[in-house]
Amino acid sequence: MTGTNERTRTGTLRQRAVPLLLALVASSALVGPTAGFAGGAKATARSAIQLFANHCFSPYLTSEKARQAFALSGMAFDFYDLDPFSSVAPSPAQGAPVTAGTDRRCEVSFAGNHAESAAEGAMNALAHEMIFTPAPVPPSFRSGPDTTLLAARRLNPRRVAVVHIGTREGALGLETFMSVHRLLPTTGGD
Repeated sequence: MTGTNERTRTGTLRQRAVPLLLALVASSALVGPTAGFAGGAKATARSAIQLFANHCFSPYLTSEKARQAFALSGMAFDFYDLDPFSSVAPSPAQGAPVTAGTDRRCEVSFAGNHAESAAEGAMNALAHEMIFTPAPVPPSFRSGPDTTLLAARRLNPRRVAVVHIGTREGALGLETFMSVHRLLPTTGGD
């Protein structure tokens, strides 16, 4: 009996220790600016997809929080929020110009073609945030041969978010991009 109990206790400890160890490794990998080099392009892609899912749909994201959250080597980001849903201060555009008809953009990009995994991660994030109601995609957002996902979802009766996932040529070659834009009420509204 003692041998069985010992094996069960050891097995239970292993079951508990493995997720804890994985969480510790993942969180420590996201802390420093060299995190993306630990496991190469696939590890960077997995981390970038998770960071997008964890942060880009949050109404509390600000430029400063985005800079801290997206400090992953091998990943670029662009963020602005001109009219926050929450009580945080507006975050002006600092990268690319504001997309016409929007007041918020959160975008990440990273090397390689990981668009299928990125689209799955974005859809899971929408589901996690309980953002299900489809809306028409405005004509200013175009799907192309390198688009894996282009979808609009209603955030509330007056506001719509457009999620765009795909690949494009970047400064260092092919890259995957993940973006979510919040439309102005007049653009995606009623």
